This record gives sequence, structure tokens and C-alpha cells, in this order.
Amino acid sequence: MKQYKRIFTIVLDSLGIGAMPDSEAFGDVGVDTFGHILEKKGTLDIPNLRKLGFLNLHPAGKMEGVEKPMGRYMRMGEASNGKDTMTGHWEMMGIKTEKPFKTFTDTGFPPELIAELEQRCGKKVIGNKSASGTEIIEELGEEEIRTGAMIVYTSADSVLQICGNEETFDLKNLYRCCEIAREITLKDEWRVGRVIARPYVGKAKGEFKRTSNRHDYALKPTGPTALNALKDAGYDVIGVGKINDIFCGEGITETHRSTSSVHGMEQTIEIAKKEFQGLCFVNLVDFDALWGHRRDVEGYAREIEKFDEKLGILLETLGEDDLLILTADHGNDPTYSGTDHTREYVPFLSYSPAMAEGGKLENEDTFAVIGASIADNFQVDMPEGTIGTSIVNKLI
Repeated sequence: MKQYKRIFTIVLDSLGIGAMPDSEAFGDVGVDTFGHILEKKGTLDIPNLRKLGFLNLHPAGKMEGVEKPMGRYMRMGEASNGKDTMTGHWEMMGIKTEKPFKTFTDTGFPPELIAELEQRCGKKVIGNKSASGTEIIEELGEEEIRTGAMIVYTSADSVLQICGNEETFDLKNLYRCCEIAREITLKDEWRVGRVIARPYVGKAKGEFKRTSNRHDYALKPTGPTALNALKDAGYDVIGVGKINDIFCGEGITETHRSTSSVHGMEQTIEIAKKEFQGLCFVNLVDFDALWGHRRDVEGYAREIEKFDEKLGILLETLGEDDLLILTADHGNDPTYSGTDHTREYVPFLSYSPAMAEGGKLENEDTFAVIGASIADNFQVDMPEGTIGTSIVNKLI
């Protein structure tokens, strides 16, 4: 069997393609992130996604597939109990999550959690609600500076975030408080996926700006993944975007932080020009963070088009020994109510210049086919307890 030297797996964070059969149990009815964007827009300028077969997989709006797609494509369902970033990415690499992470979007964190956090940190908590990070700093930044309190907030994700002014809070102290929050939220009843330090500077409304000293305190995966197996076998595992944070560094040999999804694609293109053997695993978060949660159809549509432009450059960079996999980790339908992720099928779109022809593959009921296929390609055994069956023989 042919072995690819390099595999690029790019996650278009939240680009779902329709409700799963159990979506109603997650509060999602009739959701379809990509389909509803196309219905609203009619058409998108996405020639590269189209020629790979994305519209063959999921036609919508006024757009249809091409007669001879270059890529091989299918729909994947999620086996895990959840619809968040960590659950989706972990499943791609072999972990099935039975117990979902907790979200506190509607109510804020419970009084018992806040009381323990205040007592152990020695600071009063203000905020404690779901909010945009930039907006809550504008709202409460002056109060935090004046009173010495700390801003705690959440979002539609399973996350606890603490804002701290670098001039008055002190970075070291902010990180200390986040470490305490991480320890507290390891309890099952308060189990959040990530605690995030969100430092900022400025003295008054209109001046506040978040800094690059953000730090994520994620849960480690509940077991070894395909990434660990690849790293242990001596292969490169390059993370781009927030991949390193999602896996808490487990199985990663090299990491590149991105300032935007466009930057993430530019980094991936540069990586593709270099020699390595193994996996380049990319998360492009702007689809989700900037547009999905904010229910911004226009912004989401523009982001897809910007991605497609960079995708064209990446396709020209790929060689015969390279395999590209495009997918998503959940949905976030910008036409739906609320601000939460949506429980959806995700695309699997694959391409290599070495492929004899494109076409439809049989749909799969787990994202874990990705990790299993990558491990199989490099002739590495998946860790014990992981899920997923390889389809790499169908991608030649």
C-alpha cells in the first residue's frame, strides 16, 4: 500500500453540514451551518472547495457540485456525547467522550464555585456571566482596576476565563488564580474543558486592549491518542492554531500559534514548503469564535471565501506524497437561536495529487476514522482503548 509522507489535517472550526439524528437532545433542531449560510447568500466564491467536491457532498443555495470532483468526500457523525471543540478534536484522534464537559452559558458559575475561587485567590469576582471578552473588559475593566476584583466570565464553550489588567493585577498573580480555577473545575459537577487567562492593558474605557500573554489551562486528553502514537514512533506532529492547547501539548512535537485563521493557513503553507514526515494538524478558529457564536452570517461567509483563497495556494504546494484532509469539529449555525455550538455532521474532504480520481465515500459514524487512517498510513498502532477504523486504503 502506498504511504503518504505528509498528512495535512485542517479543521474548519464549526463548519457543520446538517443536524445529526440526536441533535434535538442537544437543543438543536434543523441546524445546518454550511447549508444555511449558502441559503442566505445564494452563492459563495469558493472555487477550490467546489472542485474538491464540497458541493457534491453538501449542495445548498444556488450552488451544486462539479461533474468530476478532485477529492474524495463523505459525511461523518460524532460518536461522543457533546458538541464542543475538545470533544470533537479528541474524537478525531481516537477518544470517545461519554461524559460531556459542563457549560454555564445561561446561568454563570454556581455560587459555591465562585465562593471557593474568591476565598482561595483572595479576590472578589465580578462579571460571572456569558460574554464577549472584549465587551466585558469595556464594561468592568475600570471597576476591576479600582477595586482589585477579578473579572470572571464564560461563553457558549465549556470554559472559565479570568481577565486581569497587567499593570494592576500582575501576570504572575493572574496565572496563579487561573491555576486555582483549573484545580477547582476538575470536579465532575464543575468540569470545564479550559480555563483561560485573558490579560489586558489600559486604564479606561476605549483604551483597553487584550495582550498576547493569554494562557490556556486545558484538561489533558483522557487517554493517549493517535498524536501520542505518532510522536512515540518518531514522526513529526506539528500543531497550528490552538491544537497544542486542545491536547494540552500531548503528542505534539512542534507548535505554531496563529493570530487568525488566515494566518493559520499562511503558516500551513509555509510548513508545506519545508521537509518533515508526519502530521500537520491545523485548527482555524475564526469561523467559530468570530462568526458562529456571534450569529454573523456575512462574516462567516467571508471567512469561508478567505479560506478558499488560501486553500488554492496550499493545493499548488502539495506534492505526490502529501494527503490533505479538511473537516470540522462540530457545528455553529449562525442562523440559529442563541450563541451555542450546534450538534451536526461534519465534512470529510480529502485530496492528494497522487489520487487516481475523486468521488463519494461511504459515510462514517465517528470522527475517529481520521486518526485511525493517519496512524495506519504511517504503520503505527493506535493506543489501546481508542476508537476508529482506518480508511486510508480508500484515499490512494
